[in-house]
Amino acid sequence: MIIVMNAKSTDAQIEAVVKKLTDKGVNHNISRGVERTVIGAIGDVSRLDPEILMALPGVENVVRVGKPYKIVSRQSQSENTVIDIGGVKIGGNTVQVIGGPCSVETQAQMDESAKGVFEAGCRLMRGGAFKPRTSPYTFQGVGVEGLEMFKKAAAQYNLPIVTELMDVRMLDTFLEYDVDVIQIGTRNMQNFDLLKEVGRTHKPVILKRGMSATISEWLMAAEYIAAGGNHNIIFCERGVRSFETYYRNMLDVTAIPVLKKETHLPVIIDPSHAGGKAWMVPSLSRAAVAAGADGLLIEMHPNPCEAWCDADQGLNPAELKTLMGELRGIANVLGRDL
Repeated sequence: MIIVMNAKSTDAQIEAVVKKLTDKGVNHNISRGVERTVIGAIGDVSRLDPEILMALPGVENVVRVGKPYKIVSRQSQSENTVIDIGGVKIGGNTVQVIGGPCSVETQAQMDESAKGVFEAGCRLMRGGAFKPRTSPYTFQGVGVEGLEMFKKAAAQYNLPIVTELMDVRMLDTFLEYDVDVIQIGTRNMQNFDLLKEVGRTHKPVILKRGMSATISEWLMAAEYIAAGGNHNIIFCERGVRSFETYYRNMLDVTAIPVLKKETHLPVIIDPSHAGGKAWMVPSLSRAAVAAGADGLLIEMHPNPCEAWCDADQGLNPAELKTLMGELRGIANVLGRDL
C-alpha cells in the first residue's frame, strides 16, 4: 500500500500516518521527493482501512499496490511522469534525442560534438568521462578532467549533460560539477549501494537495463532509487544479451509497451549500444520512436573513425542531422513532436 502525502504536508502529519501504520503492526518506508512524500506500507496491509488513512490530515491519496515495485508502479500513479531537465522535458509529448560521443577525449572533440548535437536539433548531450570497459587494458575515460571539458563544451549551446556514474565515491564530484543527468550503466543496474546513494539526491537518473536483466529486476532496481526519495528516474533499454552474434545486443522493443503498462516513468532507447554498428542505428531508432519511446540516446562523434571508444557505432554530425529529420516525421504521425 502507498500513502501519498500532499505537497504541503507537515512532519507531524507524516508522523501521524507512520504511527497509525505502526499501531497496526505494519512497517513503513518514507520516500521524500521534491514534490511529494510517499509512505510505503510494508507487510500485512489487509488490516489497514484506506478510508481511515485518507481521513488523516495531509494525506492526498491511498493506493493498494500489488507489485513489489511500489513507488515506480503504474498502480501508484496513473498519469505519466514528466521529468524536467533544465527546461527540457522527458516523458511528455516531445521525443527527446540525447546525442554525443561515447567518451570525452579532448576539448576540441567535445566542442565539435556539442556543435553537431545542437545543429542536429538535439536538446541534451551525452558523453562519458568515466568508461566501464570489458578489458582492463582499453581506454577507461579521462576522468574529472573530462567533466570539465564536457561542461565547457555543452555550456556554449545551453545543453544539459548526461554522463555515467560508476563509483559511489565519485557522486559528490558529480554533484560538485552539477551534472544534469546521472546515468547508471548496464553493469551497475544492480549495484544496490550505488542506487541507494543516487536515490538520496534529486538529480534525474537514467537507469540502463542490465544485459541479462528481466523487466521485473529492472523495475526493482528503479525502486531502490525511488525508495531513497529520488523519483526522477528514466528507464533506458540498451539491448539484452542473446545467442545471436551478428549484432552486439538484441534491442528489446517489446520492453517499451511493457514498461508503459507497468510504470509511470519515462522510457528511452539506446540504439547505438544495441546494434553496435552505425548503419543499424537509424533503423533501430525509427522502430523505437514508432513503438512509443520517450527518447533516444544516440552516439555521435565528429570523426567516428578516430573515436577512442566504440568507433563502429558512432554517427557523424551529418548522419545525426538526417536521422533527426526522419524521426521527426514518425513522431508527427503519432501526434508527438521531436
